[in-house]
Amino acid sequence: MSPPLVPQVNQDVYFVLCDFGKQGQAYVETDPSQADRETVIRNLLAGEFDRPLSVMAEGWARDVSESIAREIAKTDDDPLPVGTRSFIDRLLTHSASK
Repeated sequence: MSPPLVPQVNQDVYFVLCDFGKQGQAYVETDPSQADRETVIRNLLAGEFDRPLSVMAEGWARDVSESIAREIAKTDDDPLPVGTRSFIDRLLTHSASK
C-alpha cells in the first residue's frame, strides 16, 4: 500500500496573509513544518513577514485530490493539459488498484 499523497495534519496549520502593495494580498508560502502557532509567532517577532495583515488557522486538512481528479475526468474537455492528464491518470489508477 502506498503512503498517502498528502500527509495527515493532526494539528492546526497557520497561514499568514500579507500585503504585497501593488501586487495585492496573499498568504505566504510556508513549509508545513514551520506552520505551527509558536513558529508563526516567532517569525512575526523576528520580522519574517513584511506587512502581515492576518493569521488564519486551519484545524483539519484532507486530501481531496482523488475527488477532484474524478470530477475533471467527467468533463468533456479534451485534450487536457499534460500535467492535468498525468494527475488524473496517477490518482485514478492508484484508486483502482486499491
